[in-house]
Amino acid sequence: MHELSIVTYVIDQVKEIAEQNDLKDVESVTLEFGEVSGIVPEYLVDCWAWYAKKTPLIQNSKLLYETIPAVTWCNACKTTYPTIQYGKICPHCGSPETWLQQGNEMNIKQIVAC
Repeated sequence: MHELSIVTYVIDQVKEIAEQNDLKDVESVTLEFGEVSGIVPEYLVDCWAWYAKKTPLIQNSKLLYETIPAVTWCNACKTTYPTIQYGKICPHCGSPETWLQQGNEMNIKQIVAC
């Protein structure tokens, strides 16, 4: 379960940002992550709830998330397509010369302070 390490990292980042901006209480944190990032949203939310209890700055906060769709680029025909639906083989030309353009990342999108 790598969700706990992700939550730990995010909370450390939120604490740093809060300190830099003199924030005393965080209402919510919104993450965005790719649909092929391997993150299980339910585990992430559970880990957040558990860890938030130990951190006064975020103990009453909510973790929100948005999923970034996975998109693959085909070098052969210079088009993109939905990765989940078609995998590594381009549905337009049948080429395996493809690479993941987006959908594996994780970002802190927004921090809302009270």
